[in-house]
Amino acid sequence: MSIDFGIPRGMNRRHFLSHMAGAAAMAGPATAFTNTILANAPDMTKRHKSAILLWMGGGPSTMDIWDLKPGAATGGEFKQISTSADGVAISEHMPLMAKQMHHMAIVRSMSTREADHMRGRYYMHTGYVPNPNVEHPGYGSVIAHELAGRVPDLDIPPFVSVGGGSVGPGFLGMTWAPFTVDSNGNIRNIDMGLDPARLAQRLEMLGTVEKKFISEKRGGAAADHMKVVDRTVRLMTSRQMEAFKISKEPAEVLEKYGTTGFGRGCLLARRLVEAGVPFIEVDLGGWDNHSGIFPTLRDTKLPELDKAMSGLVSDLADRGLLDDTAIIWMGEFSRTPNINGGGGRDHWARSWSVVVGGAGFKRGVVVGATSDDGREVVTEPYTSQDIMASVLKSLGIGLETTFMAKNGRPMKIANSGKVITELFA
Repeated sequence: MSIDFGIPRGMNRRHFLSHMAGAAAMAGPATAFTNTILANAPDMTKRHKSAILLWMGGGPSTMDIWDLKPGAATGGEFKQISTSADGVAISEHMPLMAKQMHHMAIVRSMSTREADHMRGRYYMHTGYVPNPNVEHPGYGSVIAHELAGRVPDLDIPPFVSVGGGSVGPGFLGMTWAPFTVDSNGNIRNIDMGLDPARLAQRLEMLGTVEKKFISEKRGGAAADHMKVVDRTVRLMTSRQMEAFKISKEPAEVLEKYGTTGFGRGCLLARRLVEAGVPFIEVDLGGWDNHSGIFPTLRDTKLPELDKAMSGLVSDLADRGLLDDTAIIWMGEFSRTPNINGGGGRDHWARSWSVVVGGAGFKRGVVVGATSDDGREVVTEPYTSQDIMASVLKSLGIGLETTFMAKNGRPMKIANSGKVITELFA
């Protein structure tokens, strides 16, 4: 087991570039080439791909946020407003996001079948319906698995879940499980209160035991656990831990995202993208609005979402990170067009919206449409696996990738979903 206590391993980038600079001084023909590398070195190190999933647990009413139906009996209480994207209108209670919609795309023709919370959550995270014979990996595990190798010096886990648990790694194994933190970036049990020498002794003993299990061929669990422990130790001693300390942000930046848990979670997501983390999921629950939906959305949920999401999108754009970072906004389903007797909307998966942006996506567009009353998709319908395939394409991940489940069955990435071509230029 390798143990890193913060001592640099091998030659770092600055050392390497200093050697190149010295060589360039003695090699005239190479000077221009070397100077180009030196000038672009900071940019070269940050050009990695990442994805941020903004998960709206409970099933948000997309008819009251992204696809309003003014004048319809099902339309509800809210008005729509114009946005920075030509011809695109959204809820009046999302004024800050209205200014950022030129960065985003709305898929208004989602049509799925899973209107149960747990089944819908699983399906929207994995692209597969639940199956008792196989546990499929979620977005975070798949994307981390495919992108982590492109950030070789990353000590932070490649999949971080903020503010709530995500769907797990399934047959990909515990190496790709979500690393869960709260919205302040706090990590439970990270400080064991041991000096480095004592910790090293204990880890050496643990490594001896686990290597014995591995040599006895008792399955992959021991090897996976050994990898998790190794990564945990690197995390405990890494300077990259600074990424979790959102309190170090200037007051104006904290205010930009909002002081809510979701706001802090979105700010943490931006910091983790800067550190090189391939996938971050930020949870905002509370959307299961079977009663009193309009005051709940107007007074709490939409203002919280609006400030945090707009802060994230604009901050990524301002820092030059949005071109390499995919954003996905979705829940497990939406709410019924009909308003029930309690002034709420019930579960509805037949016609609803997902929002994406950044990375390789076309921006400022709407894909698909629903009927005037919101009950039906009137264009080509899209599914969870289609969204997942499109996200993978935006990140440059090949859709021909096939995994092998533990039962020996091949599993196509994104469940062979089709790319939504309108999302790409």
